[in-house]
Amino acid sequence: MSKQLVILGATGSIGSSTLKVIRENPQSFSLFGVTGGKNLATMLDICREFSPQYALMADEASNHKLREAIKAESLKVEVPSGDKAIAELVKASEVELVMAAIVGAAGLLPTLAAVEAGKTVLLANKEALVMSGAIFMEAARKSGAQVLPVDSEHNAIFQCMPEQVQQQLGYCDLSNAGVSKILLTGSGGPFRYNDLDSLSSVTPAQACAHPNWSMGQKISVDSATMMNKGLEYIEAKRLFNTQPNQIDVIIHPQSIIHSMVQYCDGSVLAQMGQPDMATPIAHVMAYPQRQVSGVEALDFFSIGELSFMPPDYAKYPCLKLAIDACYDSQTATTCLNAANEVAVEAFLAERIKFTQIAEVVATCLDKQSYMGAETELSVLLEVDQRARMHADAAVKRICA
Repeated sequence: MSKQLVILGATGSIGSSTLKVIRENPQSFSLFGVTGGKNLATMLDICREFSPQYALMADEASNHKLREAIKAESLKVEVPSGDKAIAELVKASEVELVMAAIVGAAGLLPTLAAVEAGKTVLLANKEALVMSGAIFMEAARKSGAQVLPVDSEHNAIFQCMPEQVQQQLGYCDLSNAGVSKILLTGSGGPFRYNDLDSLSSVTPAQACAHPNWSMGQKISVDSATMMNKGLEYIEAKRLFNTQPNQIDVIIHPQSIIHSMVQYCDGSVLAQMGQPDMATPIAHVMAYPQRQVSGVEALDFFSIGELSFMPPDYAKYPCLKLAIDACYDSQTATTCLNAANEVAVEAFLAERIKFTQIAEVVATCLDKQSYMGAETELSVLLEVDQRARMHADAAVKRICA
């Protein structure tokens, strides 16, 4: 019997890769519901091909247009509306799997709703853990929800871990499991070989031209600044309960090794594969089994050399900001994420320079302060909003 799946963020790159895996395994999965932002054309194509029971857009105007278009084509797809529509969708009793792929802070509440409903959550929205990691993992423990990491790096780490760690995410003891260190790999983005002085003139188009991965604009810029790796560092800390000496970042330009786990006996296990998100998505959708992903296996005779280097924090100040925030507080990581979203948006709009993204984030971290218990979601959401206000002000000062 096929598993019923909801894709949050179906019109994005992760959503597209998830649909690719469904095409490869049509007998194993049924698309119960999909959500999107404003990409009406893509959402209509999904409805025509997969006939989900429900489809909705977060943007109300786009949702109205979707409802009219579905009615005009006589498609058997319902288009709910309202603030609680997405939460109600993921909580539906028929749903077994929820692909959480909404980019940024906007994905937090829908993803948390799926966790609280006890679903198997395929986590591609790293901001959910960056903003509210302790709350998120505690909610999963209380509800019995299974959280499976989709990010290629965290999925690689997960695959290389012993079963006792896989079954205790958020609360595992790496030392007792024989694990000495997580080696979190990153490509270094498109500017890894650039001189530091050249980075101030980088354009949005250049920042979005990732050498290995096909991704959306925001995550492509985060990859170029290595903020994405910083957010992944925070996510890894929450998933695998790491201490500072249990995780290192390694630049691996070829993106063939997606991450590694070092054991106390000196062994290092690495997960390798093509830089295609369909591979980790296929893994979590079928876990603990394996299934076809539609991705070609590696040809080791054509790979050539694999290289590794330490990150240069002068070139990647966003990475250092994230690592420092990780072991500071949940407030700090929430602030970091919010400020970065505002700064990246300003860079893509050509209001600030590439190198000023880190400046905006650093300014906001200097201003962040505790406003209550970090275990309360309302407090963290307030931190998020205040950080965005500070970031907006910082951008305006730069533009003045």
